[in-house]
Amino acid sequence: MSNAERRRRKISLFGHFGTGNFGNESTLQAMLFHLRRLMPDAEVSCICTEPEIVVAEYKIAAVPISGTVVKPWDLSNPIARLARKIFIGIPSELYRWLKGIATLRDQDMLLVAGTGLLTDAFGIGAWGPYNSFKWSVIAKLCGCRLMFVSVGAGPLERQTGRFFVKSALSLATFRSYRDGATRDYLKSLGFRVDRDKVYPDLVFSLPTTSPNPDANLARRPVVGLGLMLYAGMYGIEKTTSAHYAAYLEALASFATWLLDRDYDIRLLIGDRADMQVALELQSLVKTRLAADCEARILAEPITTAKDLLSQLAATDLVVATRFHNVLLALLLNKPSIAISFHHKCSALMSEMGLSEYCLDIKHLDAKGLIGQFCQLEKNAANLRNLIGEAAADRRKALDEQYMTIFKDILPKQKNRAAPQFLPSRNGGSGTDAHEPAL
Repeated sequence: MSNAERRRRKISLFGHFGTGNFGNESTLQAMLFHLRRLMPDAEVSCICTEPEIVVAEYKIAAVPISGTVVKPWDLSNPIARLARKIFIGIPSELYRWLKGIATLRDQDMLLVAGTGLLTDAFGIGAWGPYNSFKWSVIAKLCGCRLMFVSVGAGPLERQTGRFFVKSALSLATFRSYRDGATRDYLKSLGFRVDRDKVYPDLVFSLPTTSPNPDANLARRPVVGLGLMLYAGMYGIEKTTSAHYAAYLEALASFATWLLDRDYDIRLLIGDRADMQVALELQSLVKTRLAADCEARILAEPITTAKDLLSQLAATDLVVATRFHNVLLALLLNKPSIAISFHHKCSALMSEMGLSEYCLDIKHLDAKGLIGQFCQLEKNAANLRNLIGEAAADRRKALDEQYMTIFKDILPKQKNRAAPQFLPSRNGGSGTDAHEPAL
């Protein structure tokens, strides 16, 4: 074995991690699981939004995507702002580039690990397109293999955002997108995608465990209602405050109908910021209910991805807005309705064979949602079989992708058995689904 093969491989992950978005955290957990499965001796680090949280949670080294060099302060004078930009901003950014080179100079690979990172909906800086471009250039300068793995893209509304994203992608030695809609979107922007792959979202590769033996207790059926903050509802066409108000009203009417039908409701979030929405919805619903019904709206704290999975496992059917709320529900074999605010939601449901259970948030109303839910309820047993098979296919495809991206640096003498996935296909209630082990 050569010295190059003998030394520990060094892999850096890049993403918007550590901020309390449970979909992003699930993506990081999936990638870490498979890195440790395939290359247990590899040295893994992370370039992310909140490195202190990632270090504490995952016990890996982490550095900020864009660290603070000089603490900012408010300036009202435009000349002073310009001077600060020239004499502090530019040198600070040059320093960040040098720090980036020091970070990646001895790394074998920079992996942009899934998520909808390629968007300027939340700005060009921070974890936006500019820093994706910057770290991609640094990776190439350092001779570090650059890979974009099952990423999502859009919207890109600024010319600068499009330039940075297309430039970053063009530097990669491997590119895959989490759905055909992302590839089509990038193609529509003039980026060549002919040789790029489509692989499922990385969260479909989370490992699973056996069901909780105490879960099958007699109870009312439970509907998981996944909520989303207005600020998170970005898309190719922006969601307005009027859409958000209509969204809350439709969900409140739907929740009241569910309680009248003798369902319990479990409120779910996909980001810590969504807690405000849960409070708003509870307030709306309580004005329409008898006091004895309030206890049937379950709103337990969700502070981690593991909490979210545990609560999804305690549902029978799911109606959700956030993309990864829906995806995790499908991973747990829950018949689900997606309230779509972005092409990634409709793409997921289409590729899972569930297009008819996807509703556009801009045309959402209680009557339509109730009608769709009745169909979901009626077809639940058949849907569980369909979802279980589709999820298993996606796990298999992702295992193929992991072997592809790591094939040149995998240990040659080790037996690398694939993980044992246990998809729930028994058609039982939601509580007997297999919870991903995080």
